[in-house]
This record gives sequence, C-alpha cells and structure tokens, in this order.
Amino acid sequence: MAGVDVHTHLAPDLDDSELTGPELLRRPDALLAYLDSVGLDSALVSPPPPYYRQHLDVVASRDWVARLNDGVRRRCALQPRLRPVPYLPLEHPDVSVEVYAQVRAESASATPIVTGAAGGQSARLDDPEFDILWAMLAADGAVLLLHPGTSPDSRLAPHYQENLTGNPVETTVAVSQLVFGQVATRHPGLRFVLVHCGGAVPMLAGRWRRGIATARPGLPDPAVDLDAEFRALWFDSLAHDPNALRLAVSVLGADRLVLGSDWPFPMGSSDPCADAAAVGLLDAAVTNSRTLVGAL
Repeated sequence: MAGVDVHTHLAPDLDDSELTGPELLRRPDALLAYLDSVGLDSALVSPPPPYYRQHLDVVASRDWVARLNDGVRRRCALQPRLRPVPYLPLEHPDVSVEVYAQVRAESASATPIVTGAAGGQSARLDDPEFDILWAMLAADGAVLLLHPGTSPDSRLAPHYQENLTGNPVETTVAVSQLVFGQVATRHPGLRFVLVHCGGAVPMLAGRWRRGIATARPGLPDPAVDLDAEFRALWFDSLAHDPNALRLAVSVLGADRLVLGSDWPFPMGSSDPCADAAAVGLLDAAVTNSRTLVGAL
C-alpha cells in the first residue's frame, strides 16, 4: 500500500553513552519490517522526546540540535523508505528560524517537513517571536509535526500520568495558543500535524466555540474563526479508541486524518491501518497522508 506513517521514531546515530530508550529505536531494519507487516510504503522518522533537551540554553541548543538532526539523518541513511524529520527547538524561536533556514536550503523535496515540541518548555506558539518562522513555513507550504515534550506539571509525575495525561494536554495547550492567537489566519498556508489524534482538542472544540460565541473576557476581537484555524490542523489516527477517533473526524474533518503509529513505543499502535479501517476511513487516511507529505 502506498501509504505513509507520519508518526514514527528512531534515535539519532550518536555515541552509545548519549542514547536512551528501547533498543528498537536504533534499528531502522525493524522499522522497515513493521512497515511491511502493516502494508505501508514509507514513514516519517522524527527523534523521540527524550532527545529534545528543551532545558538547554541558546548556545547549547544550537549545537545539540545540529548534532541531533545529523544523527537522525545518518540513522535513516540508505533507506529511501524512511524520511528523517528535522527537529526545531521551539523553546528558542530564533534558533528554530536558523535551523529551518538550513533545512529549507538543503531540502530536496517540494514539501519541507519538520517537527517541534508542543508544550514542555517551548515558548508560547502565538508569541510574535514566532512570526518569522510561521511566515517561512507558510511560504514553503511546509509541514510542522507537533509532538508533546516533557510535561512541566509535577502533579503528573505519579502513575505514568506525564505520558497518559500530560502528552495530550500539552498538545491541547499548544493548539489553543495557535487557535486563539489566530496564527493560521495571520499566516495562510501553515500546516500542523497533531499526534495522538489531536490530544483533547476534539473534546474541547465545542467549549472553545461557546466561549467565542459568548465573547468571553480576554478573547480576541474580532472573534476567532475557529473553523478557519482548524483548517491548518491535521491529526493522526492514534486514538486507542474508535469512538475517540470518530469524534476527532467529526470535529476536524475526514480529510485531515493521517496514519500514525508512534512506533516503536508501547503507547503506540501496532497497526494504524486497522485503526483507520475501524472507522471506515483507511482509503482516506492513506490518501491524506500521501497528499500532506508529498512524494518521499
């Protein structure tokens, strides 16, 4: 099947002392075997959150991200079915602009694709500091995969809640900044992919809409066009529940559903094609994924 898994991970090719996570993260052959097992043609490969290192200052971040992106590129080398996705350190907007400018200069594809952390220590995504980056991404028709970083909420430390609850919450907070900051309206052409089926955005969309309709204090004037802002959002199939996936489809649109597994992590899906098929949208998800990222 000529489909793309937009949400897979490999560790960078660095010294063993710098590596963390399951051993499968070091095995592109295992990722290829997974693609064969579910009948997919290719995958976008981004570094997993333990490698974001959002705590670094500007100088250290610039050095680390260069090494990280080179390492992921080496990990995918000689594997045309695997497309490495460079990381932008959104906690440092100026560095993100520098990194993206280099990505754009080196990109052999008509569709530059990058990733960045939703939440954690990232700056507010509606901050004017990001306007240069958003303008560049929009002009290129680029795709930014938003993946949650480490939750800053210490209340979520017990019971694995930093992942179970924190990951979807961080995505949701990041999207709220984009939506109420009217980022997509100000920068037409922006495209964001939300992993984990958009976090809690589908559940909260109605509440956001009600707040806009009743002009709650602090909301922008003129009012946010929620539908217009949502048109910049794609979401992956990783909901773990067909009913949750149906909700996301009803809120964000079947034409925004793409395939995503979070391979090789235990909280991922063993078969995103089956997930999309369970709601009758496998063909749509395959088509959307290919259209979004272009030819690999």
